[in-house]
Amino acid sequence: MASCLTLKKSNCKNCYKCIRYCPVKSIRFSGNQAHIMEEDCVLCGQCFVVCPQNAKQIVDETEKVKVLLSAGDPVYASIAPSFVANYEGIGINAMRTALKKLGFAGVEETALSATVVKTEYERILNEEKRDVVISSCCHSVNLMIEKYFPSVLHCLADVQSPMQAHCAAIKREHPEAKTVFIGPCVAKKDEAQRYKGIVDAVLTFEELTQWLKREKIKLTPEPEDSDTGKARLFPTTGGILRSMNLNAPGCNYIAIGGMDNVIAALRELEKGQIHKCFIEMSACPGSCISGPVMEKYHKAVISGNMAVNSYAGKTDFSVSQPSAQELRKQFQPRTALADRPSETQLAEILRKMGKTKPEDELNCGSCGYNTCRDKAVAIYQGKADISMCLPFLKGKAESFSGNIMNNTPNAVLLLNDSLEVQQVNAAAQKLLNIRYASDILGDQVIRILEPAPFMEVLRTGRSVREKRIYLAEYDKTVEQTIVYDREYHQLICIMRDVTEAERDREQKESLNRQTAEVADRVVEKQMRIVQQIASLLGETAAETKIALTKLKESIHE
Repeated sequence: MASCLTLKKSNCKNCYKCIRYCPVKSIRFSGNQAHIMEEDCVLCGQCFVVCPQNAKQIVDETEKVKVLLSAGDPVYASIAPSFVANYEGIGINAMRTALKKLGFAGVEETALSATVVKTEYERILNEEKRDVVISSCCHSVNLMIEKYFPSVLHCLADVQSPMQAHCAAIKREHPEAKTVFIGPCVAKKDEAQRYKGIVDAVLTFEELTQWLKREKIKLTPEPEDSDTGKARLFPTTGGILRSMNLNAPGCNYIAIGGMDNVIAALRELEKGQIHKCFIEMSACPGSCISGPVMEKYHKAVISGNMAVNSYAGKTDFSVSQPSAQELRKQFQPRTALADRPSETQLAEILRKMGKTKPEDELNCGSCGYNTCRDKAVAIYQGKADISMCLPFLKGKAESFSGNIMNNTPNAVLLLNDSLEVQQVNAAAQKLLNIRYASDILGDQVIRILEPAPFMEVLRTGRSVREKRIYLAEYDKTVEQTIVYDREYHQLICIMRDVTEAERDREQKESLNRQTAEVADRVVEKQMRIVQQIASLLGETAAETKIALTKLKESIHE
């Protein structure tokens, strides 16, 4: 079965935001990429909604629909009732006109069969006397129950979704027809693939909008002449209940939206303490008008609700009601929960994360998991990596830099761009006679060093490297390097103590000068003697002087 959500690897930046918002943690982090685990995913679309880099992408079926349109069979569109919240001021007549220009043979509202579905819910509650019934319109909720709460699967209404019921009705009326559902939900693509022969393709509102733009087709408001259509309320929170006759004896009617609330409700149901109720469940907070595609590009909770309320009729659509058997839908457990580590294995993973005591478990959620133990379980299951723990990485980096700072023989100072000391290592404390680091941290560097070189580097942005200076106050000679970090607006000063080397150099220079002076005296004395000898031997003093001068230069060197 083809995936409905894909990853654009070049866009994934290791922010872990998708993991943080995934209600079932069905995202595996590997190779610096966040991969969606299809077998665990419930297709709520939250990773698509929250990804700041648009790394999660919905598989576009526009080309598939174009192929259907060109194949010759008539293609009918079923458009979700949330369209009035996505396309401001546009009704079904305007949508029909625009979609027919694209080649569709007909366009109808899915709300027609939402009427059929809500009527079947009413029949179940009144005739079958079930204890707890959960609406089955939201495919993400259905997947959640099948995969993670199979013990309450018997509560899920075995009724087709409005999308399926409507497309099946179209095919009963037009046996040769192909059907395309258009809505705000990525999960509907999976539902269409899973239940073959009912829905041939699914487009999101975003895909339809882009297609209309490419074809230069504009949506223009047209008159609407019907007051029917109470089921148009379906895409709002409690919309299913608002369209139903709430008259089942002793039944409580409850509407729940958002995956956190859905999970909490299902956990309650697992305990077997909830009875006599019908629960409308939607994966999206605010229901379908807050669907993942709409929330990503067109989030307007209040105006969306107002648009749906205004467009919905006071009475039901006049539709023929299929038999209960024709509306029947099969669900089955799809549990594939991964193994969990033993306490010993969990403790070992936590130790590798630098968490040896309960107080080390910060549960900060920066890795995307609610607790450090959840993260450790994910590491055991191959979903996560130790490197995803930001406090662990921060501590590791601080430990590494701390070891370098405290063990290097060079003095190191870190200043901000206000020339205030932010960090000082042990070698700097010793060099500058600082008893405790806290004595200077946060103070101006002028307290311990001449600020002029730092000000010059800050002004020009040009580093100073290994400049030899004498610190008179400390009677020290150092080689000073000052570097400006533009990204983090800080100055790094490294000083190598060369006092002993400088003294050795001065001593050698003094010795050289003394040696040269002695050589000068010897040469002068020898010159006088040589001149006397040369005059006796008939040699010229000039030649001898040249030779001795060379000797003198050799001694200097």
